[in-house]
Amino acid sequence: MSVVQRAPAHIRAISPYVPGKPVGELARELGLDAAGIVKLASNENPSGMSPRARAAVAAALEDSARYPDGSGFELKQVLATRLGVEQASLLLGNGSNDILELVARTFLGPETSAVYAQYAFAVYALAVKAVGARGIEVPARAWGHDLAAMADAITTDTRVVFIANPNNPTGSFLPAHLLEAFLMRMPAHVLVVLDEAYNEYLPPALRYDSLSWLAQFQNLLVVRTMSKIHGLAGLRVGYAVGSPAVVDLLDRVRQPFNVNSLAQAAAAAALEDEEFVRRSHELNRAGMAQILSGLRELNLESIPSQANFISFRVGDAAAVNRSLLQQGVIVRPLSSYGMPEWLRVSIGLSAENTRFLEALAVALKG
Repeated sequence: MSVVQRAPAHIRAISPYVPGKPVGELARELGLDAAGIVKLASNENPSGMSPRARAAVAAALEDSARYPDGSGFELKQVLATRLGVEQASLLLGNGSNDILELVARTFLGPETSAVYAQYAFAVYALAVKAVGARGIEVPARAWGHDLAAMADAITTDTRVVFIANPNNPTGSFLPAHLLEAFLMRMPAHVLVVLDEAYNEYLPPALRYDSLSWLAQFQNLLVVRTMSKIHGLAGLRVGYAVGSPAVVDLLDRVRQPFNVNSLAQAAAAAALEDEEFVRRSHELNRAGMAQILSGLRELNLESIPSQANFISFRVGDAAAVNRSLLQQGVIVRPLSSYGMPEWLRVSIGLSAENTRFLEALAVALKG
């Protein structure tokens, strides 16, 4: 028996996460000019990073020969002040994905289970399978979370529930009163992970204060990222807010230097740049309207989204995607989510959105 065959069966059964195709990869595959490729596949901020964050990275380069602050004190200090929480309630991650995996490693294992929704972020299932736990996928309702069914799906061995709000890849949204009612139903021994990677994109009328629930629900962990509206996807930094007892456990399995110095400096600066976030939010709403209008003109169905992307149905998504790639436009196929007729497009700059819509019209003609 080979060393590979000796690996645990639950590891060998995992299908690796496939990220959005990089610009350089498409350029190499099809001989395209990388400068002319439009990437709208990974829900990144098309404006890039905050100028303040860029300046902070340049300054932090001076100390790059030294290890980063393993405790992330300065970044936590900024977060604690802005969020109104104590530093003991904060955990930093190498992107929010890192935190999701820390949750699985800390609270799950063989003979335990985790609950998540159909069409929810693929990393939930991957993190659960990687530790040998059982994933309970609850059928979606209107492309989003059916919280009543998720509560009913909890069994005696359930230790974690994952909820994305807004959800990726569908963009669906759960109002605050439904989330709070769900938390009221949860047993104290089940950790509810509320993944708010896209919450800064919510319109003001839909915003809610999830952190205010932490005083009542010690089994709530709110997870956020700096990769989306803050434009730091390449630097990999996320954070979680929860009870100090839960954070302490997660911190015990965290790698000592999981967030590098440049990421910490950039994140602290980006959090202070409220004007950049405001402009990014406005750009996203305008781009959302632009793409929705174009999809309607093409008579395509789309899922209402409160994030920075739109999922839309094209029928033969694989063929449409191939045509888009040949035209130098990268979007995200959703076949891995059990949505073989759907594609997801990130909101880009106005010119990028126009390029996408023009390429899509060509692709649909075959």
